[in-house]
Amino acid sequence: MAIQTSSDNELRSIIFAKDRVIVMFVDDNCQICKALAPAYKKFSENPTYQDITFLQLDSSENPVSSQEVKLSGTPFFAIYYKGTLRDCALLSTEEKVRKYLDKLLVCCD
Repeated sequence: MAIQTSSDNELRSIIFAKDRVIVMFVDDNCQICKALAPAYKKFSENPTYQDITFLQLDSSENPVSSQEVKLSGTPFFAIYYKGTLRDCALLSTEEKVRKYLDKLLVCCD
């Protein structure tokens, strides 16, 4: 599954429509965001994570997301299960993102 670019307006409907969602909030000036982008894409194409919807939001173009990210920084990740936020954090390595995805796979079965 490809990464879907989303917005504040679409986010709510997507997290309620899909059981498992991970969101990567990015900023154009974030070097870690740029470094993690290939790994995030690779994860989105990995059959292990086929039941997860991968989203990316640009924090500067989405005021609600921007407010959240300003409090934390980027890259900021959030995982949702059946419309409920399960966890959110700043993640800076491919391994940390993998652990987050694995957490989402087993969080609620």
